[in-house]
Amino acid sequence: MTKLPHVIWLRSFEAAARHSSFSAAAEELNLTPAAVSHQIRLLEDHLGVQLFKRRARGVSLTDLGQAYSQPIRKSFQEMQHATQGLFQVNRKKRLRVRASISYAALILAPRLHEFQKLHPDIEVELSTAVWSDPMTESTIDADIRYGMGDWDNQTCWKLSHEFATVVCHPDLAKSLGSPLTIEKVAASDVVQVIGSEIEWVRLSEHFGLNLPLPASSTKADSALIALQLIASGTGAAIIHESFAQQYIDNGLLVSPFEYRLPMRQSYFLAIKHNDLDREELVKFQTWMTSFQ
Repeated sequence: MTKLPHVIWLRSFEAAARHSSFSAAAEELNLTPAAVSHQIRLLEDHLGVQLFKRRARGVSLTDLGQAYSQPIRKSFQEMQHATQGLFQVNRKKRLRVRASISYAALILAPRLHEFQKLHPDIEVELSTAVWSDPMTESTIDADIRYGMGDWDNQTCWKLSHEFATVVCHPDLAKSLGSPLTIEKVAASDVVQVIGSEIEWVRLSEHFGLNLPLPASSTKADSALIALQLIASGTGAAIIHESFAQQYIDNGLLVSPFEYRLPMRQSYFLAIKHNDLDREELVKFQTWMTSFQ
């Protein structure tokens, strides 16, 4: 394999090829035309080929010179982009945010462009989870978690007071006949979110409905998956209002009853105690708590 040429020779070659001029390349590189000519001659000797045709009124690339100039130019461009992206002083601050898959997809992602418009210097990296493990130093800066807000070593801000509602596919509502009752819906095919199976019992007790226990044949590990199942025509479910709203607005689902079940837990923004002075986290916390 031919030993790689010296990068200084390649830099002079790339500039001269781009300008079709040793003089213009010399001006760009702060060298003399003689120095550029000498470096290109060394490159040609190293490769054993002629890269330029020398003429009385300038230079032009040979066929081999033209073919060689393209990958060399691309290589310098890639090195420039890598250097700027990784080491420039004004590079963006990175903010790593984790949320449940349902919250991320249905609440945060549709609005995240608003934060990025306000703070273009902050690059948000959004990851999702079904069940959130505690934050670690190496993976998460801000966590959006569902619970009571009492996690160790974290400062928490409550993002909303949640209510849940019964939703079903419009075709199911029609098929159950008139009048449509909560008892009919509860006795139909029900999709249950794993970890929230007790919500039908809570709904019944909270409103004194005496509902039958759902004979569920389908379970989902997130509200997002449950909503997708129901939107395809499968049964009914008790879902957070904030998650179901866009499906209702788009006519994919209906919420035929006025029962709003207060949820005992809420979504919280959690940040580690020792990160509270980081500027990008302060800005994200201010934004998150402002639109709830």
